[in-house]
Amino acid sequence: MAYHSPHDRSRKDDEDDPVEQMISRTGCAELHYAVQECMAEHQDWRLCQSQVQTFKDCMMNFQNARKEQLKKQQSASSESRPS
Repeated sequence: MAYHSPHDRSRKDDEDDPVEQMISRTGCAELHYAVQECMAEHQDWRLCQSQVQTFKDCMMNFQNARKEQLKKQQSASSESRPS
């Protein structure tokens, strides 16, 4: 049986993992993998704080942009409704 690195993007099971799918849609996947690689290397999350913070910042930016997009959609749909 061939060994697969946890960061081998060609693995079939990543395609079925809802968390992997969600993270890939955020644009922050590479930062997520950096956190995983750091954790695998050091086995201590305290040594990976810069990677964790960078990933967290990326996710916050995505969430804020998503909120803005939803607000615009809601205001556009409420403006187009007849009163």
